Amino acid sequence: MTVHTVDTEAGRLSGDHTDGVARFLGIPYAAAPTGERRFAPPAPIERWAGTRHATAYGATAPQPTLHPAHAHLAPLTGPGWVVGDGDYLNLNVWTPDPGTGGLPVLVYLHGGGFMIGSGAAPAFDGTSFARDGVVLVTVNYRLGAEGFLAFPGGSTNFGLRDQIAALRWVRDNIADFGGNPDNVTVFGESAGGTSVAFLLHSPLAAGLFRRAIVASGHDEMARRLELTEELTKALAARLGTVPTTTAFRAFAASDLLRAQAALFRNEPRPDLRDDNGIDPGHRRALFLPTTGDDVLPDPVGVPSAHSRGVDLLIGTTLEEANLGLGAEAFAAFDAHDAIAELAATYPDAEALLQQHGLHDAAVTPAHALTAAYTDLMFRSPSRRTARRHPGPTYVYEFAWRAPQHGAAHGLDIPFVFDTTQACRDLIGDAAPNTLTRAMHQTWLDFATHGDPGWPTYDDARKTMRFDTDPRLCEDTAPDDTTRSAGSAM
Repeated sequence: MTVHTVDTEAGRLSGDHTDGVARFLGIPYAAAPTGERRFAPPAPIERWAGTRHATAYGATAPQPTLHPAHAHLAPLTGPGWVVGDGDYLNLNVWTPDPGTGGLPVLVYLHGGGFMIGSGAAPAFDGTSFARDGVVLVTVNYRLGAEGFLAFPGGSTNFGLRDQIAALRWVRDNIADFGGNPDNVTVFGESAGGTSVAFLLHSPLAAGLFRRAIVASGHDEMARRLELTEELTKALAARLGTVPTTTAFRAFAASDLLRAQAALFRNEPRPDLRDDNGIDPGHRRALFLPTTGDDVLPDPVGVPSAHSRGVDLLIGTTLEEANLGLGAEAFAAFDAHDAIAELAATYPDAEALLQQHGLHDAAVTPAHALTAAYTDLMFRSPSRRTARRHPGPTYVYEFAWRAPQHGAAHGLDIPFVFDTTQACRDLIGDAAPNTLTRAMHQTWLDFATHGDPGWPTYDDARKTMRFDTDPRLCEDTAPDDTTRSAGSAM
């Protein structure tokens, strides 16, 4: 192992170099969000003296502990809450050679429902991308109550602001790692993909990236400012305090985690439905981005005015809800139970469930509900996002079925990163190499020159179907354009 050093705007870093790839881990891109910097926009990092060692992952954002039953998800979620010194606004860089220049840059935003996750997850290891000539960056950002509350008269969207700060760090420093700051692709999955979709709408992120990849995300999973403030008030009531930044700063992060867990799991929950009777988080995502501030000034459903020059690759898995919301979770449901479950967050529940086989003797209510959630929460809004994007747009669908979970949420990511060996408990031993090569190469090609290798998404709805034998086909997702522009969320 050899040592590489680079000089960034904040100071010198030393990283390690193994098997042709240099790694720089745990690099701070903003000041620690502690004390007066909690519930505030990210502050600039202070310069350090000497050489800072960047050979180990840094601290991670406060987050709940992964339930033991979900331990097999650890390759996608990472190590959990690593407290460290609280300096968790950090990122990681993999590069083939810090001494070169002009390499494409991929910046990854992790998922986890805006409540868990980190850039240190084994599935997101950037070694394969770096070996193939790309600089890969993974980012930690504020989660849960720390990242997505709204205080009257205060700031909002702290987690999105962190992501924007990280992209600014990339713009200002990535050339020192061999990357081209004018050829940056931001990509993410689940909450990370949704974050990318909203960064396309943010005037604060304009010009910070040239391309975007949205995996299992879209630009409809947000709440109006007033509803986020209602969530803040509900959490304050759980804490026995008032909804102000000063009051919340008096509580430790662990106190907030306990309060948000109680709010998430117990009745009564705050009513977070919009004027259309829809909760965009469908009671599965408590914390979401907020519209109506300087980060996201426009309402949901409006084409972005800030992304005309940005190429977009967007897609979902065929059976998103099989992971976390799989049919086994609703195994005891009859038709009435299934309708009641969906009606809590969606007004036309029975009609949607009937589209997915409810009352069909060959389809259980559990499977109808799971299929409905797949389309309602992921596939349909993803396709509407694709139609709204004003720049070149390409659509894909991940259809390979793993033995345990099928073509479920998140299972595409190890193929993209070429890290399937680190995710064997999740995807099994039969991951086809042809699929890994196809997906990994597609992300490389798109990051390099903006063309994934198939036609743009237009009225023909041509979609790349990633399976054992990837092929171009017509989109199988519902051709649903019912969400009106400017709808309130």
